[in-house]
Amino acid sequence: MTYLKLNDGNRIPRLGIGLWEVPPAITARTVASALSLGYRLIDGAALYGNEEGLGEGIRQSDVPRDQLFVTTKIWNDRHGFDETLRAYDESLTRLGTPPDLLLIHWPCPAQARYVETWRALIRLREEGRVRSIGVSNFNADHLERIIGETGVTPVLNQIELHPRLQQAELRAIHDRLGIVTQSWTPLGQGRSFEAEPIRAIAARTGHSPAQVILRWHLQLGCSVIPRSTRPEGQAENLALGDLELTEDDMAAIATLEAGERTGPDPATFG
Repeated sequence: MTYLKLNDGNRIPRLGIGLWEVPPAITARTVASALSLGYRLIDGAALYGNEEGLGEGIRQSDVPRDQLFVTTKIWNDRHGFDETLRAYDESLTRLGTPPDLLLIHWPCPAQARYVETWRALIRLREEGRVRSIGVSNFNADHLERIIGETGVTPVLNQIELHPRLQQAELRAIHDRLGIVTQSWTPLGQGRSFEAEPIRAIAARTGHSPAQVILRWHLQLGCSVIPRSTRPEGQAENLALGDLELTEDDMAAIATLEAGERTGPDPATFG
């Protein structure tokens, strides 16, 4: 497992497991399996409805807690300073362990409360209740506002990123600000698996299309959180050690950019 340094001095594993749409009944088993295979980053959220299973999976594992990096998120209906503090307490109860990273799940610009929410995350970090704080699905204008009004830069922005939505401009802004880019829906629901550049690289290297795309994320400098509930799939997503994409490979994948989202637009959602 390799790591990226965060701008607060902490570090995050580059490859983790996401729990979006993992049924609560199998979440503990999914987490325990992933940890046994070598995952150390677990990405959860209040919205997912499986924080209890996330915590139980950690307790079932023999991996020491201080070797893990756990993320959860504040959902859209809990924006505002006091409401965010209460939402954190509720997540903490469900998890049974403090998260390492707390994110604002979406900016919800129509509510115009994400700065208040960010101030609450700053308070939680100042009180030592969470190690690192960041955001998810924030556009450049959202980032500029919270930084400008609080002086605190998120350590990470988790955004939709895959070969058909490469987010080059936002990634460049992250680099300038010292923010880690983390990719959600990194495989783009498989929509690029049959694309010629992906198929050609997979055939040449003897890896799967999913492995090629995950390596592409890592070589972009991102942290990435694919979801898999099967131990076989989890192991495949980790097995990237001998795969290295060439400059030509990266250039070929760049041609797949289509501005195609699988999820909502952060400018209007929430």
